[in-house]
Amino acid sequence: MPPKPGEAWTPERVEPMPGTEFGLVQLRVAPITSGLAVGSLSAGIVAILVSLLVLCFGVAGAESGWGAVVAGAFALLSGLAGGGAIALGLVSRRQIRRSGQGGRVRFTGAGMALAGLWCGAAGAGIAVLTLLLAVVLQS
Repeated sequence: MPPKPGEAWTPERVEPMPGTEFGLVQLRVAPITSGLAVGSLSAGIVAILVSLLVLCFGVAGAESGWGAVVAGAFALLSGLAGGGAIALGLVSRRQIRRSGQGGRVRFTGAGMALAGLWCGAAGAGIAVLTLLLAVVLQS
């Protein structure tokens, strides 16, 4: 949640500086959703949608002889998107786990990163299985 207008500069901790009338103020920083987690989920959803194109083109072009070739091209795209989603999901989970320590910004979005991991793996898996189906139907 973004901070309310009056909460943007809320002090979290004040440490007096010895021998002076001044103090060191550490401000509260609102947590931020990890951009890597958002990217992971987006790439995972793209991988699933492109894997459905693999199925559609593989079945539609099976009789004409072009289905496996077109399905293979889309399967490659789905595999790349799925691999990217998995990589981004793993990196974002590590980023979220290590955030918020020692005055750093705290990141949120662990569930989104996990969903991106699963969607990426599912998209790549569906693409491979439907490509195999397209090759079997064409032969």
